[in-house]
Amino acid sequence: MTSRDILELMKQHDVQMVDFRIVDVPGRQHHVTVPAAEIDEEVLERGVAFDGSSVPGFRGIEESDMVMRPVLETAFLDPFTEVPTLAVSCNVYEPSGNRYERDPRYIAEKAEEYLKSTGIATNAYFGPELEFFIFDDVRFDSTQSGAFYAVDSEEAVWNSGVGDKNLGYHVKNKSGYFPVAPTDTQQDIRTEMVLELMKAGIRVERHHHEVATAGQAEINFRFGTLTRTADTVMTYKYIVRNVARRHGKTATFMPKPIFGDNGSGMHVHQSLFNGDEPLFYREGGYANLSETALHYIAGILYHAPAILAFSNPSTNSYKRLVPGYEAPVNLVFSRGNRSAAVRVPVAVVSPKTARIEFRTPDCTANPYLAFAAMLMAGLDGIRRKLDPTELGFGPINKNIYELSAEEKAQIKSVPGSLGEVLDALEADHEFLLEGGVFTKDFIRNWIDFKRNNELAPLHLRPHPYEFSLYFDL
Repeated sequence: MTSRDILELMKQHDVQMVDFRIVDVPGRQHHVTVPAAEIDEEVLERGVAFDGSSVPGFRGIEESDMVMRPVLETAFLDPFTEVPTLAVSCNVYEPSGNRYERDPRYIAEKAEEYLKSTGIATNAYFGPELEFFIFDDVRFDSTQSGAFYAVDSEEAVWNSGVGDKNLGYHVKNKSGYFPVAPTDTQQDIRTEMVLELMKAGIRVERHHHEVATAGQAEINFRFGTLTRTADTVMTYKYIVRNVARRHGKTATFMPKPIFGDNGSGMHVHQSLFNGDEPLFYREGGYANLSETALHYIAGILYHAPAILAFSNPSTNSYKRLVPGYEAPVNLVFSRGNRSAAVRVPVAVVSPKTARIEFRTPDCTANPYLAFAAMLMAGLDGIRRKLDPTELGFGPINKNIYELSAEEKAQIKSVPGSLGEVLDALEADHEFLLEGGVFTKDFIRNWIDFKRNNELAPLHLRPHPYEFSLYFDL
């Protein structure tokens, strides 16, 4: 789209406000709204100023002036504002006109440029599957004298015996994988989410109830190139949350908001193309994968502990990554096997649909950073011709959770905490620096931010369950 196209779109829909949006380092959106009367081609080209010191992970107050410039092809009509409003994602610039090195969107774009510069491929395609919960109520607090959280859902199994009148059909633990109504109470709200996503220009493929009780859901959209798919993830989360709120409900992408049932992941399908030529397919190879695809898998699994610092970047991520809840904690690859960290889909596969699926990530990831890190790891595997079998990553075609203790001992597992993956990133990040995609400053800033703002505050606070364990000792 051009600036004139945007102005014409605004005229057609009587747009009164334009919402400029950026994404901070942890992965939250921020916005500045400008009256349509102030928008012309010059504003759309030069952008608007903002205070970078107030954006988490950006910069200090002594050098805070920054500029956001709209990426015109991301524009969509916001369905949640009272007056017609056009929302548009932006790139972040220095006042000098240079791109800002800590802008997550810039890192994603640099990863795509690096891919082209290697001569390996022209495009990397990503297709994430986002899972989330739709709750009817959520309450939490953490003070000097106490801490608690509580979530609730009308379809949760723990509500099967409460209330003056109970109609049953509650979703049992691990029994929520697409039952029909009345067990599935959220068909209409998911459909409304899909319709709003489609109006925003997102091609949706399907939606369904997910495995867990208490309103776990999944809506799948069509794959795309790296940066544009990350843009789509941000729009997706915005629309899902606001449709839920429209219905007096709340949506969360936390990996493990409830105890004793499956958590929510973000399985990421990936493939490389050179022009129109798919690079991951070879008929007769393992799961019809090419050598290029196997090298890519090896890079993902070899660097997985460091990747997880971006793809599973919350303390809550590691409440999900435990055995027994379909969580892919095992660093192996396998054909069609959902208990492996890397699964190779084998149903209805053609050369152009051949792909690999990294199942470990979750939705607390900043998608620009996570996708870029995955691509850089895969390319490192290709560049170094890493062999996943020689490295001990499989393939394993059995249910890993049912292997003997001796067999399990041969399988590498993902790290068990945010602290461990930050340590892994600190020790293994050279592959991310190739082509200047990530910078040492960004990685140092990311590690320090996570340790200082998430790990340290959590470690200082008593946990409610500690009272059950230790109060009477």
